[in-house]
Amino acid sequence: MTSPETLIRYWFKFDLTLDDPHPGGVLLGCGVTAYSYDDAVALLKQRLFVRHSFPKITKVTENVDVSSLDQNHVLPNMEVPIHRGIWFPRGY
Repeated sequence: MTSPETLIRYWFKFDLTLDDPHPGGVLLGCGVTAYSYDDAVALLKQRLFVRHSFPKITKVTENVDVSSLDQNHVLPNMEVPIHRGIWFPRGY
């Protein structure tokens, strides 16, 4: 069990295709650091999926090891995942 101050890194995968309306960069997944799963989903809805429907989540990895993520696209294009917020895609 985590304390309220503990941040957790999450990696979300969604049921999305190129034909589905979506924010840029999310086909690979989204990285979020948050206090809980519900906090992470709230951040995604409030900051990333503002103009798009929130898609079905197909997979969530809690405490994701960022070194296991895509070396060519995710790692070079992500924010530092130590603060509360969305770290992939950047800018949200």
